[in-house]
Amino acid sequence: MLVVNSFASSVTARNTVVVHRALARGHDVELVETNRRGHATRIAQDAARRGVDLVIAFGGDGTLNEVATGIAGTQTALGVLPGGSTNVFARTLGLPNDPVEAVRGLVRGLDASNLRPIGLGRVNGRYFCFHTGIGYDAAVVRQVERRASLKRWAGHPLFIGAALSTWARHYDRREPHFALEFDDGSTVDDGFFTIVLNTNPYTFLGNRPLDLSHDASLDRGLVCITFRTMSATAILSSLLGALRGGGMQPAPHLDERVDLTHFTVKSERPFPYQLDGDYLGEVSRLEFEHHPEAVRLLFPQNTAVH
Repeated sequence: MLVVNSFASSVTARNTVVVHRALARGHDVELVETNRRGHATRIAQDAARRGVDLVIAFGGDGTLNEVATGIAGTQTALGVLPGGSTNVFARTLGLPNDPVEAVRGLVRGLDASNLRPIGLGRVNGRYFCFHTGIGYDAAVVRQVERRASLKRWAGHPLFIGAALSTWARHYDRREPHFALEFDDGSTVDDGFFTIVLNTNPYTFLGNRPLDLSHDASLDRGLVCITFRTMSATAILSSLLGALRGGGMQPAPHLDERVDLTHFTVKSERPFPYQLDGDYLGEVSRLEFEHHPEAVRLLFPQNTAVH
């Protein structure tokens, strides 16, 4: 099954036809279009119940997340084609950002049965493929989604503008927003924003990966990175280091935990969070789990696990 989000930034009628034809050479392919938020999850759940072998998400990272959530824990495998503005997960797998180019590698992987189980994160019952952002990160995504109609034409400038606007007017930079509790009994009581990684990089700025931690991998536990300050100097120094590659360097304002299977984020006042780039609202508690071998993933031919 090919699940298509025709509203995604890079999806067109033409490339949908090209992708469908490429996949249909030697395989029976059912094409289904999504028409509202959450629709892809229900489509994927129905496909899994019917015993469909593989569901490919053709859209942005949000479409991928919905499909993965629908089939996780079943025998149905997951595939991905880039159709959004950033396509973090697809590019992490080594796929080019052009879906017509990407489908060639995916078809080679499909013909070679290049399927392997991967781990997924889960928070408050919903799976995520590459990351969850809590606090400032999520507040930026909230601002972006208020101008979602512009994403097709001005993806990265829109994010930069939202980051600056959120910093200046839409996020409290004086008081910590939440605390984190880990299974070893340790805590972080002064979290301003946290990024929970299932893969690395965290995202891409143009063609440059934002490399936060090489310990984040599809076959390891979760990585949790918490910023304990909203100092512009501290944050920019860490992010600029991440852009140079090699991950963020240890610093007093950072708390990093790796290979996590479970932890909790909570606060007396609600805080925002986003999952694989989709803003999900405000909560006062998040329960994180890592689920190894949660889904079988179709890897493009001749690419490695990151």
